[in-house]
Amino acid sequence: MRIIIPMAGIGSRLKPHTLTVPKPLTLIAGKSIVQQLVEEIVTVVGQKVTDIGFIIGPASKGFPANTEQKLIEIAEKLGAKAKVFIQEEALGTAHAIHQARTLLEGPCVVAFADTLFKADFTLNDTNDGVIWVKKVDNPKAFGVVKLKDGIITDFVEKPKVFVSDLAIIGIYYFKEAEKLRFEIDNLMDNDIRGAGDEYQLTDALENLKQKGAQFVPGTVSDWMDNGNKEVTVETNKKVLDYLHKDEQNLVSDSVVLENSKIIPPCYIGKGVVLKNTTIGPFVSIGDKSIVTNSTIENSLIQMNTTISNATLNNAMIGNNVEFDGNFTSVSLGDFSQLV
Repeated sequence: MRIIIPMAGIGSRLKPHTLTVPKPLTLIAGKSIVQQLVEEIVTVVGQKVTDIGFIIGPASKGFPANTEQKLIEIAEKLGAKAKVFIQEEALGTAHAIHQARTLLEGPCVVAFADTLFKADFTLNDTNDGVIWVKKVDNPKAFGVVKLKDGIITDFVEKPKVFVSDLAIIGIYYFKEAEKLRFEIDNLMDNDIRGAGDEYQLTDALENLKQKGAQFVPGTVSDWMDNGNKEVTVETNKKVLDYLHKDEQNLVSDSVVLENSKIIPPCYIGKGVVLKNTTIGPFVSIGDKSIVTNSTIENSLIQMNTTISNATLNNAMIGNNVEFDGNFTSVSLGDFSQLV
């Protein structure tokens, strides 16, 4: 089993948090979004994962120099080999996967690092693949599928008129990924572009279907977005709740508590200092942060940040921030100061 993770998008809707850290590397409950995603896939596929391919953007688009090493470490912790590919120009979903075409062979999961999920991956080799979907209120913003007798009959990219409310969430399983590689190569070689004048994965899937491939829908119990500050804070809350129910220890042994309390579920990273402070519920605080004289709930705080005299709710604060104030709903990027 191989996994391919396209993650070249910086995440413009999550600015200012993505000005210095690409969205897939944003920490939620102490782990990057992409690490959370890969670990969930490895847990549920029920097969040995041998290779993980990550498709990132170039340094000029905001990807730090140490991105490749971080991704290699994620794969190695899961007992897999990592290969990192660079997508120099964003030309669509099929174009992104094309960067990792050498890994498109045999059973393969493709998962875009835009969202997190909870799902039951029952991989049935009777069919050629599984496309995970979820009902949405506004299907115009997504690729969607149409069904007949439990089989996907049509793939439609961002339909202008209603055809289905089953949105493709960006997670796919292919029994024979080399067939997908052939169809994506065909799109690229013949410059066949779809919606947005880009090379679309839904076009490759439609071509596979026309040649007899059968895809079935997979359903998710939860689909967690990270598109903007509001939904990312909500995703942090959901992830903490799942981890708490799994009875995972989310508070580092190196946390310093001085006249402070933590109301679970919360993630508190290494070397965090809490003084005269109440944290929680549903708060993540990154390593080496210091919080004094504050009350914080339902918030996501990154690493090396100092907060004092604050009452925060529904807040997202980046790395290396200094914040002192009484604002209750804020969105601060890296290296910001409110003192």
